[in-house]
Amino acid sequence: MKKIISSLIIMIVLIISTSVVFADNIVSQDEEFTSYVQRAKVLEVNEFVLPEEDTYAEAIQEVKLEIKSGKYAGQVFETDNVLSGHPAFDIPVKPGDGVLVQIDEYVVGDVDVFVTDYQRDGYLKWLVILFIAVLVIVGQMKGIKTVITIGVTLLMVWKVILPSILAGMNPIPVTVFSCIVITVLTILLVSGLKKKSIAAIIGTISGVLIAGGIAYIIGLRVKMTGMSTEEATMLLYIPQGIQFNFKALLFSGILLGALGAVMDVAMSIASSIEEVYKANCTLTRGELFSAGMEVGKDVMGTMSNTLILAYTGSSIPLLLLFMAYDTPAVRMINLDIIATEIIRSLSGSIGLVLTIPLTAVVTVLLLKPEPMTSSVHNGDEPLPEPAEG
Repeated sequence: MKKIISSLIIMIVLIISTSVVFADNIVSQDEEFTSYVQRAKVLEVNEFVLPEEDTYAEAIQEVKLEIKSGKYAGQVFETDNVLSGHPAFDIPVKPGDGVLVQIDEYVVGDVDVFVTDYQRDGYLKWLVILFIAVLVIVGQMKGIKTVITIGVTLLMVWKVILPSILAGMNPIPVTVFSCIVITVLTILLVSGLKKKSIAAIIGTISGVLIAGGIAYIIGLRVKMTGMSTEEATMLLYIPQGIQFNFKALLFSGILLGALGAVMDVAMSIASSIEEVYKANCTLTRGELFSAGMEVGKDVMGTMSNTLILAYTGSSIPLLLLFMAYDTPAVRMINLDIIATEIIRSLSGSIGLVLTIPLTAVVTVLLLKPEPMTSSVHNGDEPLPEPAEG
């Protein structure tokens, strides 16, 4: 009954929290005007195709829409939606579409409304709810704990890592500290304070630091700029005027990108060794280590592919361009953006692979502190309290 009540509470909190996203968000404010981003529904659309000699636009849509959130909820506005003919920038709408609009409210009483994007958060909200429901139904109490750990991770990224870097702090210590906090909280919340948890924490932190260290050293040697993406270049022009260390930003991204996979591997190895030990506590350290390594070898191939495919998948449009123009392999590999992804994926995979023996060694040492002991140790039991005196 307690599990059911906890699950219902989490689902209710989730629905309430996802329902207020983007509601009446103030995006800028000064002495002349205040800008809001709010939801709206398109009521009517009249589209006019412009003459071919018009160089700045292809068509204009006269859009009548009703605001659905914020202080202007229920009010109807008319605005022009300019279409340039470029699919990456245009937002063509039709009656019934949900959109996001920017409302500029001037001190003189005038109000301007602009269509800024499609409203996608409704579908995303239900996808998030489905994800949480699957976690809770399949994992039950551990599923609930997983939901909490995801919240902790998002909170650390949104409230610690990003604000700290934007305030001008060095990304490397900020990210390392955050990775340690995320690792400790995640593993302890999911598995509790047990020997396998301590081993998984040590293995995860070691593997992530190895991955980040290799990436940083190789990145310096090959003269990586950390500015291979358009978003990184745009950081040069943000209003805060922060002078970013882009190589450190790249290092931070590699740490965060490798953390999830490395944590998964470390927890799998520690749990498997513990289960083997619980089934046969007479096994030697060497036999336990061998059992953990056998599991690790099976995990190694799939998880390494996971990292490489994840990074490759994000670069498919770029790879298609190279193939379309028959770019020589030597030219392609030496490009900043491609070299960055190679370093990111391979360093993360190296850290992941080395996590396996590291975690196995620590787990065996914690489960069998004495090489010749024959007493039964239960890895599910809490760590023993230190003896008095």
